Amino acid sequence: MAATAFALQDFSRLDDAACDERIRAAKAALGERCVILGHHYQRDEVFAHADFSGDSLKLSKQAAECDAEYIVFCGVHFMAEVADILSRPEQTVILPDMAAGCSMADMANLRNVERAWKELAQVLDPDEQVTPVTYINSAADLKAFCGRHGGIVCTSSNARGVLDWSFSRREKVLFFPDQHLGRNTGHDMGIPLDEMVTWDFDKPMGGLTEEEIRKARIILWKGFCSVHQMFHPNHIDKFREQHPDGLVISHPENAFEVCQKSDYVGSTETILKTVRASEPGTHWLVGTELNLVNRLHNEMAPKGVKVQFMSPVVCMCSTMFRTDPQHLAWVMDNLVEDHVVNRIRVPEDEAREAKAALDLMLEITA
Repeated sequence: MAATAFALQDFSRLDDAACDERIRAAKAALGERCVILGHHYQRDEVFAHADFSGDSLKLSKQAAECDAEYIVFCGVHFMAEVADILSRPEQTVILPDMAAGCSMADMANLRNVERAWKELAQVLDPDEQVTPVTYINSAADLKAFCGRHGGIVCTSSNARGVLDWSFSRREKVLFFPDQHLGRNTGHDMGIPLDEMVTWDFDKPMGGLTEEEIRKARIILWKGFCSVHQMFHPNHIDKFREQHPDGLVISHPENAFEVCQKSDYVGSTETILKTVRASEPGTHWLVGTELNLVNRLHNEMAPKGVKVQFMSPVVCMCSTMFRTDPQHLAWVMDNLVEDHVVNRIRVPEDEAREAKAALDLMLEITA
């Protein structure tokens, strides 16, 4: 990689307005050579510069279809990895802030998943009986693990379709890292709660008995999204007391009890589509990340639709929030000078196996 033309510390001193001006100038100079992808949870000052926006599934497809030389991903590390895996070799993926990770993704690492697979082999034949399914909110090496073992990737948009496919092949699923998406999806498919067990990666055999493992249809990893754990059933109860005609919509990363009390459950794209289609006078309580809810609130207010954040406590995704205008201006100005900083590159062998699992997801959910 060429030496950095501009140092990040020089941009850290700039205010947001100056960064905004530099980003726009850099985009104009780069033209079609560069595309900016922005996840819905990004802060407004960054989201405003996205050429394409969406949830994980939508951005995965856009990464695969993109023709730009540079793909600047305003999201978190695992998303940029997906873009690198799905893009062509001559394309370059950049993450503005390398510290933008995901606490949920960090709850499942390759060492613990491989250990779980070996421990399951003491009870059954996992390669014959278990389909490993990883939520897209996971590291590339876990997607590669799924690729090696006949598994697949899912998103919150397509989890049900992915689980249907998985059960058509093998009798059980190992679902990681988010237990709540797996449990909520399984329940919607009619799987009893006692046939979905939680694998505690800090305990031998996941803290489960052989009987529990044999009976289970879905083995749920003990992982979760810290943002969505801020929402509780009592938030919904209080809302319904104050607004009996109000509607509640929640992301499936929420706890089972929250989703059961909600009128609708769906991905960020589903939340946006559902609320945008509502009639004037509708009042929504929304259980997902604050930046998305605030933008939806501002968008729908002129249409007579009220959008309210579920938690009384502010809880935005701190890792998503790390990508600020200063980091984005830094990487963009460097690209104008043909200098690449913060490139995301998944090792070739790992990328090949991960791509198999991602391509399968895109194929069966097309």
